[in-house]
Amino acid sequence: MKLVFTCGGTGGHIYPAIAVANMFRQREKDCEILFIGSDGMEQDIVPRAGFPLKSVKVSGFQRKLTPKALCENLRTFFTLRSSMAEVKKILQEFSPDCIIGTGGYASFPALKMGAKLGIPTVVHESNAVPGLATRLVADQVDRILVAFPQCRENYRNPEKVVVTGTPTREEFLYTSREKARKDLQLDERPMVLSCWGSLGAREMNKKIADFMVLESQEDRFQHIHATGSYGWRWMPDHVRALGLDLEKHPNLRMQEYIYDMPSAMAATDLMICRAGAATISELTVSSTPAIIVPSPNVADNHQEKNARVLEQAGAAVVIREQELTAEKLLSTVEDLLQNPEKLIKMRKALTTLAVVDATERIYTTIRELCHSH
Repeated sequence: MKLVFTCGGTGGHIYPAIAVANMFRQREKDCEILFIGSDGMEQDIVPRAGFPLKSVKVSGFQRKLTPKALCENLRTFFTLRSSMAEVKKILQEFSPDCIIGTGGYASFPALKMGAKLGIPTVVHESNAVPGLATRLVADQVDRILVAFPQCRENYRNPEKVVVTGTPTREEFLYTSREKARKDLQLDERPMVLSCWGSLGAREMNKKIADFMVLESQEDRFQHIHATGSYGWRWMPDHVRALGLDLEKHPNLRMQEYIYDMPSAMAATDLMICRAGAATISELTVSSTPAIIVPSPNVADNHQEKNARVLEQAGAAVVIREQELTAEKLLSTVEDLLQNPEKLIKMRKALTTLAVVDATERIYTTIRELCHSH
């Protein structure tokens, strides 16, 4: 069996592909795997995972109507023509049994050309609403894999849609809460975890700084905040300038990264976070109640739509970024932490949304499609 995985841009597109590729590598000893991407994070992540990567030059379309954006889109259009030719050559040489795309503009050429060549094709969409690449190929691929049952309504051919969930690491499911809290040296008070991504969002980090100043006045709960790489450069000084000495408040911790997120989430009573597809999947699998502040700076406002799926199920509280203040965040956190019944209901709701065997479901769907052809 020969498989092509195509993805790129962000870890949320790349890691699900690697999870499925690893399962095929473990179970199908004769399986040959090739990744096709562009010049994004896949250039580092895919080779480190031990898979060969072929790169084609492709860029995304700009959604603005400015002269600069229109020029960029014209350049993208002509680049796309050459990338389609590159992909065609790669596919004809490798001759895959199936092509699996997991999102990002880098996945479009291989899926489009694969369908044109009659190769079985699968697209996995981890967001609640389909991204541009998924929308452009949805009518041509053989299977559309989605995160939630509610996603079916976004597609014109629901018979193609399979609810698989989004792959996450097994540690999010099996990590012990007791061990995680002991390792983090937490006491019996509730624990709040906050982060805005690996880079860190400056304005949101400022609001967390204000929030930490307010919570330090009572010290009713414990709080670990990951600033992200950019935030780490300035946020510790910013907090000191606000008059908060973290050394005098050991229940408040600030660090650059959360290196072991499964353990941190296992120890957490409440998380404050964004609503990227990977984060949403991790919240549901680990059953971690959350206050979600979706990023407004994403295509099609997909983070808010991801978050609303959890909110409608009673699994999360959603606050828009423009409505967030330190005071509102503190009152929301305290309301939840002081009502254990609410948190229990949220955990139960998250459990109903979780797909713990997502990688297995995707593996089975691809295998069945290959054998049917």
